[in-house]
Amino acid sequence: MTHDEPLENTYWKLTRVGDVAAEAVDNQREAHFVLHAEESRVAGSTGCNRLAGSYRLENDSLRFGPLATTRMACPEGAETEQAFLTALEAAASWQVEGQALTLKDEAGAAVAHFEAVHLY
Repeated sequence: MTHDEPLENTYWKLTRVGDVAAEAVDNQREAHFVLHAEESRVAGSTGCNRLAGSYRLENDSLRFGPLATTRMACPEGAETEQAFLTALEAAASWQVEGQALTLKDEAGAAVAHFEAVHLY
């Protein structure tokens, strides 16, 4: 029997955003985020820039507050970065099944898919 990963304090690697598979670019960090429960802060990477901000979690509702990113220009991955940020802004709810996280918009449509990664 598989257990569901906790939403918070888990490293979530972006696997799909919209209709596009997320591909890591050489020499750039993979797109991911971690929800730090103690401070209700989100931290991660768009695959190009670091991202940080706040989030609000209530049962299966999840909202990201203002998100800030560093402003490095990346030769590759800009489209994924923009789609990822747009998906986080659109997120209204979440669902974890085993190692997989899906973020959904107000209408219940999936906007981004993630996979839990254990760093230890």
